Amino acid sequence: MIIGITGGIGTGKSTVLKILAELGARTLSADDIAREVLAKGEPAYREVLAHFGSAVLAAGGQIDRQVLAGIIFADPEARHDLDTITHPRIIAKINRAIRAFRDEPGSESSVLVVEIPLLMECGMESIVDEVIVVAAEQETQIRRLTSRGGISRDEALRRIGSQMSMTDKVRRADRVIRNDSDMQSLRESVEAVWREILLLLHE
Repeated sequence: MIIGITGGIGTGKSTVLKILAELGARTLSADDIAREVLAKGEPAYREVLAHFGSAVLAAGGQIDRQVLAGIIFADPEARHDLDTITHPRIIAKINRAIRAFRDEPGSESSVLVVEIPLLMECGMESIVDEVIVVAAEQETQIRRLTSRGGISRDEALRRIGSQMSMTDKVRRADRVIRNDSDMQSLRESVEAVWREILLLLHE
């Protein structure tokens, strides 16, 4: 079984993925793949550097993802340009990983969970068997973004607003995990969903 994890920025998708890995799921993160795609020397690295210039480079020559994020969230055209460079490569890697899992899942009860922040925006729902949305109230998202990312409330709101609304994501989800409370509450919610998935696999 293949499950897609998605949700808004600052909702805790990566934390949910980590908990599921601890519970026994095989996991894959689109964000990790994006890092591979943008690694120094890769074709996308060269294209991003040619398009956005050396201002997006960190001291070691790698692309500074925070600087790049600041550019693309402030400019929809720049974001489109970056997506055009990176998304086909990221999606191709995800598709290869999913095909490999379907060919050799290991056992009938094996579960691959793929975290794809823009799963719905990119029309990728059909490549997974279920979609779990990690959801949070907007004020929760803002608090997390401003506390961990060193960005202003206005910038946090701009980044949240650049994505599909939480209401639409929740409406299209197969399952929803709410993450507005503490870590223990989140873990309990994830464990409950995991038990449901295992029961489904053994029906």
